[in-house]
Amino acid sequence: MKRLISLIITLAATFAALAQTPEEIVARMDQEMKKHDGEGFSMVVEVKLPVLGTMSTKSYMLGSKCRMEATMKDITLVYWYDETTERIYDSKSNEIKVKTRRGDSKSGNGSEKELLEGISEGYDLSLDKETDSEWQIRCKKAKSNSDKDAPKSILLTVSKKNYLPLSISTKVAGINTTMRDFAYGVTEKQVTFNPADFPDAKIVDER
Repeated sequence: MKRLISLIITLAATFAALAQTPEEIVARMDQEMKKHDGEGFSMVVEVKLPVLGTMSTKSYMLGSKCRMEATMKDITLVYWYDETTERIYDSKSNEIKVKTRRGDSKSGNGSEKELLEGISEGYDLSLDKETDSEWQIRCKKAKSNSDKDAPKSILLTVSKKNYLPLSISTKVAGINTTMRDFAYGVTEKQVTFNPADFPDAKIVDER
C-alpha cells in the first residue's frame, strides 16, 4: 500500500511539473497572435449598462482603419476611422457626420497586439478554471500597477486548441464588458466607408 501511495504521489508530482503555468499560457498566446500580424482583426464587445441594458458592438480592424457597428434597442451607430478622418452614421437621424480625426492617429490603430496589450502586464495571474477545451485565467491587478484606470480583475479565456484568446471579461465602475468572438482576416472593404451603402443618408461634413 505504501508503495502504491508513493507511486501515485510521484505521478501526481510529475503531472504538476508538466502543467503549464498561467504565465506560460499567456506567453504562448502572445506568440500565436503575432503569427497573424497584418491579417486584420475582428471581435464582438458586449457592454451591460445600468438601466439602459446591453449594448453590442462588432469591430473590424485593419492597420490604421477601423469600423465599429453598435446596436442598442432600435438604434444603430456605425463608426469608421482612418489616420485622418472619422465618420459616424446614426440610424435614428439617418445622418453621417464627417470629422477630422484628432489626437495621435497612429495610436490605437486597431492591431490585435495593441488591443490586448497589458492583459498580463501589471497583473498577477492564476488559473481560475480549466476544461478539456480552454483555460480560464484570472488576472488580478498587482499592487505595483499604478494605472488608475486599469480594471482590478480580468477573466481571460484561452483556447487549448490553438492558444488564441476566446474571451476577455471585466467590470469597471459597475459596467460589465465582455470581448469575444475574436477572429483574424479582415478585408479593406470591411473597414472602408462606402457612401453607396447609405444612399438615402444625409452627409454632414464638419471638417
